[in-house]
Amino acid sequence: MVHRLEPLVVRHTRRIPRPCGPAGDGAVAARQFDAALLSVGFKLSAELLERLSALSEGTVVDTAVRTLGTVREMVGDHVRHNVYFVDFPANVPDTYDFWMRCVAEALADDGARASVLEQLSDGVVDLLTLPSYGRYQHSYTEMLGHHEELIAAAGDRMTVLHLGGDADDEVTALYLALAGSGTPLGEDALRDLEALAGKCVDGPQPEEIPVRESRAVINRARLRAGSPPLLDTVTDVLRLACALSDGDVTLVTATRFRGLSRPVRRALLAGLDSVVAAAPAKLADVHPYREDFKRLGERLHPHEYPQWPHAADVFAVARGEKEARSFDSRVEELLGMHDVTGAARLLKSAPGKLFRSLDRLLRMALDQDERTAVAAAAEEVVAEVSGRVLLSVREHLANRARETGEPRVFVNRLGRAWVTEDERPPVLPPERERLVAVLDAELRRRLPAPDHLLIDPDVLDVALPLSGRAAPAGLGVLPRGSVSAVEGELLRFFVYWKQAAHRTDYDLSALMLDPGYATVCWLAYTNLADLEGEHSGDITEAPDGASEFIDLRLGAVRGAFVVPQVNIFAGEGFEEVEESFFGFMLRDAGQRGRPFEPRTVRMKSGLRGPGRVALPLAFLRGLDGRWRAKWLHLYLKGTPSANRVEANQVSVATLLRGIVEREQLTVRYLTGLMDASTTTLWDGRTVPEGPVTYIGLERPEGLHPESRIVVPGNLRDLIPA
Repeated sequence: MVHRLEPLVVRHTRRIPRPCGPAGDGAVAARQFDAALLSVGFKLSAELLERLSALSEGTVVDTAVRTLGTVREMVGDHVRHNVYFVDFPANVPDTYDFWMRCVAEALADDGARASVLEQLSDGVVDLLTLPSYGRYQHSYTEMLGHHEELIAAAGDRMTVLHLGGDADDEVTALYLALAGSGTPLGEDALRDLEALAGKCVDGPQPEEIPVRESRAVINRARLRAGSPPLLDTVTDVLRLACALSDGDVTLVTATRFRGLSRPVRRALLAGLDSVVAAAPAKLADVHPYREDFKRLGERLHPHEYPQWPHAADVFAVARGEKEARSFDSRVEELLGMHDVTGAARLLKSAPGKLFRSLDRLLRMALDQDERTAVAAAAEEVVAEVSGRVLLSVREHLANRARETGEPRVFVNRLGRAWVTEDERPPVLPPERERLVAVLDAELRRRLPAPDHLLIDPDVLDVALPLSGRAAPAGLGVLPRGSVSAVEGELLRFFVYWKQAAHRTDYDLSALMLDPGYATVCWLAYTNLADLEGEHSGDITEAPDGASEFIDLRLGAVRGAFVVPQVNIFAGEGFEEVEESFFGFMLRDAGQRGRPFEPRTVRMKSGLRGPGRVALPLAFLRGLDGRWRAKWLHLYLKGTPSANRVEANQVSVATLLRGIVEREQLTVRYLTGLMDASTTTLWDGRTVPEGPVTYIGLERPEGLHPESRIVVPGNLRDLIPA
């Protein structure tokens, strides 16, 4: 059971649980394991190599097999990446010449000639009807024969795997970290928590499970293990019912409830009854999910259980047969009467709601007395608001200093993005500055004061992960809004997808924009080669998996922005295919190698979003001429089919402008509030002898064992409670 969960520990922590087995001379096998890891951009720490070398060869081999499979999947090397043009990036033809060649080959094909001649007579040829278009014309092995071996370079990625503790302890620690997270987990992390809960539900538990979605998957494990679920709101019960039906515990999309066994129905109804009996006002929480509760009632049959009358009240409210006035309706009534002071006074009993309503209250205030009352109410209850809400409001207020009419970007919890002009009246400087000072002071009070704070400068511009959904799972992935350096002469994007049931065509494209966000050019299947680089060729179906690449010479890029995107031309969406992911590699000009070289991969992330156009990140050229990545993790709605870079360039440019010009709260901001005795910017070489609080992109070797380590995988730990 523990071995099955080891890959989760490796992915989340970059630690291999302490290998156990008979002692022996495993040094040769350990060095071979390390060499195999090097080929995919990983290596063993000195401590882990020493531990493996003291074990039997069989133990080392077993550990290597499990770990290599995990890290190869992390970097995207678990599949074969072929290309349409066998010599890519060399010998990529002109687009028009290539299309004419495909037509000529079709005319020479007895089976296709008649159809092509008919199309030519009409003046339009469908590329998908040409036998040689969109399908690999050579095997993966034949493609490898056209490429020289990759030359190692100092800039190649190298991710160190460290020695962990006992397997059970590592699994439990990971469970506690995910279950106790104060920020919502992403889809993959939530699925990992579900797997961990099945083993850990009877063991140590976090003091608090603050995120309701996390509580739902843990409650399912508790119910299956015979333990009572943790319920304190009616929506906790609804989320648990969704989890039991393998539905959406975030309640964003409707769940089709399954038939539930009688013991489960009794547990859910008893839970509802106890929640409402303890706090009848919680019946008001039914209103936002009335339809969901109605459908759940059809499965639970509350009329069969008269011993739980308060549970029956929940469904009576959902059907409109019983009144339960909500807190929000009382607030709206006061605001409808323009009683801003009264609304602020009422909202003090729900501090989180007050802070999320500050902008609206200040805009509605008619005079200085009302604005002062709102600010004073916030000051009185700031200590009762969660750190995540405080940081969100702090970031919001920083961006309210911008002029009216600037682009306003909306991103929902699924990553769907849209833009509109910001026509809101401003939040006046006195109140905005007063509230910013209050927020900074409260956050400073809650943050730890480490004796020695050691910071990797590369992490300072990483955005704070106020939601785990702001970044998908993967390797080298940073939260939305983060900025990271890009070092290398050649930048190569890649996308891989494998269709589940229907022909599916994903198109990788790259849009180049000037400093004013106007289009300079693009690379796509409609423009295979330009001054900036080359496209690997269009693949139009993926029953066995397919890949597309774009190679860019950064020194030749015209303009200031490069925006890679994945367009769904036809077939299954990002959440419907069997697998899909995007990433990028960095190389020196003389490295050569295959189109996909795992140790040059700097980022690989899953594509799992609701739109038909994916925008994983953008690349920005600074005034110093250096390139940086800006992490987006966004999806545009697009059209049902035939999405192309040419058609969405304006919307992409507008969205990019809104994201680039928005101020993000970063690690730099939060570490600036920490009252550390000593703060050191790490030089990448010298490691202090004593314990430190280290914050960086990768954990260095040699840190004192009592050090606190914060890297992207647990960056959420920086968010104060």
